[in-house]
Amino acid sequence: MHQIPEIHETSGRWSWRNAWRHFSTITRHRTLVMRHCFKAGLYWQGLTHDLSKYSPTEFKIGVRYYQGDKSPNAAERHDKGYSEAWMHHKGRNKHHFEYWIDLPCERGAALEGKRMPPRYLVEMVCDRIAASKVYQGDAYTDRASLDYFTMEKTSAAFLMHPETKRELEFLLTMVANEGEDAAFRYMKHHVLGK
Repeated sequence: MHQIPEIHETSGRWSWRNAWRHFSTITRHRTLVMRHCFKAGLYWQGLTHDLSKYSPTEFKIGVRYYQGDKSPNAAERHDKGYSEAWMHHKGRNKHHFEYWIDLPCERGAALEGKRMPPRYLVEMVCDRIAASKVYQGDAYTDRASLDYFTMEKTSAAFLMHPETKRELEFLLTMVANEGEDAAFRYMKHHVLGK
C-alpha cells in the first residue's frame, strides 16, 4: 500500500521561485531521459520525451504543487483527490503503462493493461531511471528504480500487462545488477534489435 506523501508547506501556492524550480527539475529530468534514450538507440523519443510537461495544463499545476523531491502530481492528488496534471500527462505519453490501460475485447469485463510496444517499454525504463536520479539526488543507486517498482507493483490498482511487468522487472534488475551501460546496450541490441 502506498504511503501518503509528505506535502511541503509551499504546495498549493504559485510563485515565480517555484516556476523556476519546477522548470529546472523537469528540464533536468528530460535531459537525463534524452541521454538514456540515445544510449538505447531511441533518438526521436529522447528528443520529444515529456514535452507535455511544458503545456499550460501540466506546467501551472506543477508549479503550484512543486515539491522538489517528488512529483507534484502526488501533492495535487493529496489536495484534490485526483491529479489533473497526471491524467493529462498519461494520456499523451506512451512511455507510461497507464496509457496502455483499456477495456478488454469481451463486454462487461474490467479494465486491463495492454502489452507495451518495445520502444515505449525502453523509454519507460529510461524515464524511471532519470526520475530516480532527479528525486533522490546523491542518494541514487542503480537499485533505486527497481526498489520503487517492487513497492509499486504490490498495489491493487497496478494494472500493468503481465508481460510488460515481467520485461520491466527484468530490465530494472539488469540496471541494478549490471549497471546502466550494460542495460542500455542490451535494450538497444536485444529489445529494440538495433
